[in-house]
Amino acid sequence: MSVSTAALDPSVCAPLPVLGQDVTVPLVTGGEVTYAALDYAASAPALQRVWDDVAAYAPYYGSVHRGAGYLSQLSTDLFENSRRTVAEFLGCRPEDQVVFTRSTTDSLNLLAAAIPANCQVFVYETEHHASLLPWRDAQVTYLNAPRTPGQAVETLERALADRDPYGPALVCVTGASNVTGELWPVRELAAAAHAHGARIVLDAAQLAPHHAVDIAELDVDWVAFSGHKLYAPFGSGVLAGRADWLHAAEPYLAGGGASRKVARRADGGVDVDWHTTAARHEAGSPNVIGVYSIASACKALTEAGFDNLVAREQELVSRVREGLAEVPEVQVLSLFGDDAPRVGVISFVVRGWNSSHFAAALSAEYGIGVRDGLFCAHPLVRTLLGSDPQDPGECGAPEAEPGERSLNAIRVSFGAGTPDEHIERFLRAVTELVREGAQWKYRTEDGRCVPDRGEAAQV
Repeated sequence: MSVSTAALDPSVCAPLPVLGQDVTVPLVTGGEVTYAALDYAASAPALQRVWDDVAAYAPYYGSVHRGAGYLSQLSTDLFENSRRTVAEFLGCRPEDQVVFTRSTTDSLNLLAAAIPANCQVFVYETEHHASLLPWRDAQVTYLNAPRTPGQAVETLERALADRDPYGPALVCVTGASNVTGELWPVRELAAAAHAHGARIVLDAAQLAPHHAVDIAELDVDWVAFSGHKLYAPFGSGVLAGRADWLHAAEPYLAGGGASRKVARRADGGVDVDWHTTAARHEAGSPNVIGVYSIASACKALTEAGFDNLVAREQELVSRVREGLAEVPEVQVLSLFGDDAPRVGVISFVVRGWNSSHFAAALSAEYGIGVRDGLFCAHPLVRTLLGSDPQDPGECGAPEAEPGERSLNAIRVSFGAGTPDEHIERFLRAVTELVREGAQWKYRTEDGRCVPDRGEAAQV
């Protein structure tokens, strides 16, 4: 198989240093190999720069906002400066608020708790479950998967025009699909939403690590994303955007930090004066290190330059797509077609292979980490595979033996820290597995396909 070796200027587009680049893993066939992390869409490895910044701060760790000591004041300044860094990274408008959360899921659940009564929510079936499921107390309209960006806009316009009664409305849409990597027409969808009196929240979990996201330029009302997909450690996220609904809503969590004044009443009850700033929804001791790591990642990506990062990533996307196209048994999944712009997220199925079996063989025999399953986007993957909504299959659970067809797909994803060698090894591995088969026997254990460690395993 021939693979494009055309390279961009390495001084401009070299991979960014990330943790784990030298980690070796054992192979079932013998020996060890450097691990190829190609599951960025689930969690990207932390940038070395981010880890170094956190390590430098760690000795000065202190509780924020209310401490009189030097370390507490230093940590408070770092925490609030991180908020300003994130606001700048997202191109926030002067009146916008940046609220720190645990993740994209947490951010969208926070917003769901803050929407006005009788708010109608419009969400495509193509969304990640973090965007699809939080709207439990709202009237939700689920929109069918569009097959072109233009159809996405037309579908939304029709749905918004037909809503009854006319009142508060919110559109939730992804910026880049966590299944296909395809970019959605966010600016056009925002214009359609606003033309019909609705607001829009952008799930940027897969977009922000790959492209610059500017709230003002896109004209969205809110943006949500996670630190662990933006080359920062786990446990931190962001909801940024308009303050009015957040200000009017009850605090997401009740507790210290969200309250400005608490007093007992004569009747024995309690009166609470809640903050009107972002602190209103940040009760409890915040994840200062997580917040600082997000800000560090924002700075690192900005300094590297998204033009450079996008150029290199698109070269990798082209290599992967061209390489997979040379294997007839591979079907790449897509909503908008081969020419649609996309980030480094590609899902596919292999004819004659159970997806979990294929992913297990990539790991056990080649040291390559990908993901298989429905990627917490069950309706979308079912649509892409043309399956019946009632067909069996769960996120990460194949329900099929090695070699049997499964509903699931395989996802390879990469980004700013991916070396060329990982891409070349992945394409070579796909070709060898399809043409020569696996070198080892596999079995299903607890819903996962794993190498059979028995003496007679090798074939």
